[in-house]
Amino acid sequence: MTKGKTFDLQDRFVDYAVRIIRLAEAIPESKAGKHICSQLLRSGTSPAPNYGEAQSAESKADFIHKLKIALKELRETEIWLKIIVRAKLIKSSEQLEPLLKETDELIAILFKSVETAKKNKDRT
Repeated sequence: MTKGKTFDLQDRFVDYAVRIIRLAEAIPESKAGKHICSQLLRSGTSPAPNYGEAQSAESKADFIHKLKIALKELRETEIWLKIIVRAKLIKSSEQLEPLLKETDELIAILFKSVETAKKNKDRT
């Protein structure tokens, strides 16, 4: 994201997916590493396209549903990241700590977005 640019959550999700891809590339190619890497790539890159789909949802219910899918995938990614930390699959936690923080922030944003969308849906 460029300095001075209006806050764009879609860009933030794309950047997050790129960070997940880079992390996955650093995971050892052991049996466990391959399994975790595959799961991490699936769940960690999913929020960006799901958020994108929500932007062109066919209804308010569809919008909420797609946001909930992105939220579910973020929560799963958070678990995989914690497993990577505890299993010490990555030697340095420098890459993991900021990614865990970003995961928490994105979860909080989406959770609040889902709550707001539900309230707005009930008003109409």
